[in-house]
Amino acid sequence: MSNEDEELERIRREKLAQIQQQATQEELVKQQQQELELKKYNLMRQILSQEGRQRLENIKLVKPEFAQMIELQLIQLFQTGRLRGQIPLSDEQFKKLLEQLT
Repeated sequence: MSNEDEELERIRREKLAQIQQQATQEELVKQQQQELELKKYNLMRQILSQEGRQRLENIKLVKPEFAQMIELQLIQLFQTGRLRGQIPLSDEQFKKLLEQLT
């Protein structure tokens, strides 16, 4: 093998290693996002009634960023104990909360 061939082979190996590392990192990020979504889903099941969750899903279809903000607000209220005694929120309670948030 000539020096040029060896150099090309070394570059190929380095490039392959970079691609594999990037794929591993992307897979890790994807897995972390899925875990976060599952946690958020489980929290929403605790916080909102079925009707409330359906309302939130409808909002997601129209305004995904707004729905994400609502989810984060609900999680924060839940974790700080401000929703104590109201869990799960009925659709009416959720509508009132939405009015306060907007």
